[in-house]
Amino acid sequence: MSVDKSELEAKAPEKEDKKTQKKPLITDKRIEIAVAALLGLTALLSAWATWIGSLHGGIQSINFTKSNNYASNATATYNSTVQLYLSDLMTWNTVSDYQLKAKVARVDGKKKEAEIYEEKADSFLKQNSSEILLDAIGKMDESMNSPFEVEGIREKYIAEAEKLYADSINHLEEGKRDNSKGDAYNLVEVIYSIVLFLLGIVGVLKDRTSRVMILLISIIGIAITTIYMCTIPLPTGFNIFNYFGILK
Repeated sequence: MSVDKSELEAKAPEKEDKKTQKKPLITDKRIEIAVAALLGLTALLSAWATWIGSLHGGIQSINFTKSNNYASNATATYNSTVQLYLSDLMTWNTVSDYQLKAKVARVDGKKKEAEIYEEKADSFLKQNSSEILLDAIGKMDESMNSPFEVEGIREKYIAEAEKLYADSINHLEEGKRDNSKGDAYNLVEVIYSIVLFLLGIVGVLKDRTSRVMILLISIIGIAITTIYMCTIPLPTGFNIFNYFGILK
């Protein structure tokens, strides 16, 4: 049986066209695969943002509680040191009165009476004065009539209260920073939720161009949000291995 040569030549270009014809770069199947991958990635990133945001919220609560405790202790310490200051002031007034009486007795030639007043002054000072007052007395010079004239003596009484108050302010500021970081992670979570919504729409649409556009918007949203999330500091002392018992 003979085959017409012209028929073979006509079929040859058809075979070559089928071989050289390529599939389009963007197909429905590839879009579905990309959507599935992005849905999984976005869900993981959203879960991470939720977890870290909750950790910041917990640390914020701890810092606010510590701030309140330090503030309460600072107030109590300040009140007690004010009482200590008044007590030392009264002690010094009493001691000064004894010393004055001792000087008058010596001027009058009453040596034994002067010694009695001096002993009373020393005994009363030892029994009723604080370490702050004793330290100030040791730093007095001839130009001073009172240990309360020594530089920095009054600041020593409230030094501990000021330290506690400063700790309270520091924890309050840390709590505020943790609050702002937690809010930032909440914003990230919201954006990831919007991206998940957009990716869900891709599966519903039939028009390929619309699907591709929404897919690109989702990818851009994921990229920008993830970059922003990486700029937000993690909680202080955070180590993910601690939650698995690897490092303690």
